[in-house]
Amino acid sequence: MDFAQLTAFICYRDLEAAQRWLSDVLGLDVVRGFGDGQQLFHVEMRRGAAVVCLQHDDRGYDVPAPKGDCVGSGLYVVVDDAAEVDAAHARAVRAGTTVLIAPESTDWGNFRTELLDPEGRQWSVGTYAPGRPDER
Repeated sequence: MDFAQLTAFICYRDLEAAQRWLSDVLGLDVVRGFGDGQQLFHVEMRRGAAVVCLQHDDRGYDVPAPKGDCVGSGLYVVVDDAAEVDAAHARAVRAGTTVLIAPESTDWGNFRTELLDPEGRQWSVGTYAPGRPDER
């Protein structure tokens, strides 16, 4: 199959702002969007083989507040090297993003940063690739 077999969906009150942030900060590309001409209801975004669907939040879902440096769940963007983590962090700072964890090396061999999107959802950007066979 040449399409994503596991896709996350996230509801945003301001779908257009979320789409811009995901594109400008994390480098996701819009695949398609649906709306009524005045408002977007659904946007599909891709980065490599990964796809995330954004939905308009018309119900006012609660987003958990951070406890320390984590909100309890989030999405993780795999990049090739530390320079890409640093670049994503720099774009996030320029966009006024809340940074939970500045770029750092971890004990498990990851180089990462932890960010909150405009509505408080957590996104990680790092070099560790979950599911890839261990090459150490």
